[in-house]
Amino acid sequence: MSSDMQKRDLAAPSRDHPWGRALSQRAHYAKGGIGHWFRDFRDRKVFSLLEGKGGWVVDLGCGEGITLEKLKKVFPGKRSVGIDVSRENAKVCRLHGLPALCGDVHRLSLKAGTMDSCLLMDVIEHIEDPEGVLEEILRVLMPGGSLILVFPNDGIFFLARILFLKFREAFHDPGHLRGWNPGRMKGLLEKKGFRVRRRMNLPFLFWPISLYHLVQVEKP
Repeated sequence: MSSDMQKRDLAAPSRDHPWGRALSQRAHYAKGGIGHWFRDFRDRKVFSLLEGKGGWVVDLGCGEGITLEKLKKVFPGKRSVGIDVSRENAKVCRLHGLPALCGDVHRLSLKAGTMDSCLLMDVIEHIEDPEGVLEEILRVLMPGGSLILVFPNDGIFFLARILFLKFREAFHDPGHLRGWNPGRMKGLLEKKGFRVRRRMNLPFLFWPISLYHLVQVEKP
């Protein structure tokens, strides 16, 4: 089977995919529309916080590597790697020429104090033990290294999907184990020993009408 055929097969819906027969991330992204535009907008905000920083960047919960692929293009001088719990996602990444590993964010196969930056985007709401994961990230970051964390405003996402007539997506169970808000997240990050550097709501200034909250923290 050719490499192109493998990529097409892995981009198609699969009963073994974590979302069952739902569209794969790459297939959904390729459809374009508001979801595609907003993902690019979110990633540009994240990348702006990585400018001027060198070394290693790890994308935790990288999925099928959409952000990881853009990261390598925008910052060719950085050494980047993706980690995802799904073997299929890691395989999709590798078929697109992206460095990715199958691994658990609770127990990272990374040496202590080796990462300059960690990305945790659209992940923490799926995690059973967020405190344990943040402790593990703190372990692998070098002193002065940063974590950029992004989480959704589930209520506004539901309303936005209804507004844009995305009824299937609105009533699809995304597998979120808990909802977060900016204050609760800030308190947890400070409790774990991070220093908060930047916080912003996306795409609007106020959390109640925004889709995402982005926070950048630093390991002392």
